[in-house]
Amino acid sequence: MELAVISDTHIPSRASRIPEAFRERIRSADHVVHAGDFDSEGTLADVRDLAPELTAVAGNTDPRVGLPERVTVEFGGVTFVVLHGTGSKRGWADRVAAAVREEADEPRVGVAGHTHKVFDEEIGGARVLNPGSATGAAPADRATMLTVEAADGEIDVTVHEA
Repeated sequence: MELAVISDTHIPSRASRIPEAFRERIRSADHVVHAGDFDSEGTLADVRDLAPELTAVAGNTDPRVGLPERVTVEFGGVTFVVLHGTGSKRGWADRVAAAVREEADEPRVGVAGHTHKVFDEEIGGARVLNPGSATGAAPADRATMLTVEAADGEIDVTVHEA
């Protein structure tokens, strides 16, 4: 199963549109995960229109659009805990890993945003992923996203830049 993993689109406050190359990856994925900070109801609607299936959480800048703060889903035998990672950037990875350990047994992966920086590390038994900002919204220096192949309890992660 191929997942398109995005976050921190911040449309319209910091960016105008998800890059076309990313829009194509989102359309062609089996499932899309958005780790929050859509920034508007219109952006949420746009991503829903692009995504074949969508798992999404609210970020700290999202209007009240009815998204949960945390969601746990399973793909390819791996449990994914999706949250935004709101709070201080200091300790972000440890905070996300702790949330993942609270929610899921192994194999488990946390998907979070907030820092606008690509991240992929194992922390205390939880693999933590951050796709960066899909639009390159500040403080990011470029637009990034991840694709994740999930199968047989394993994942393979690829970083994409636009």
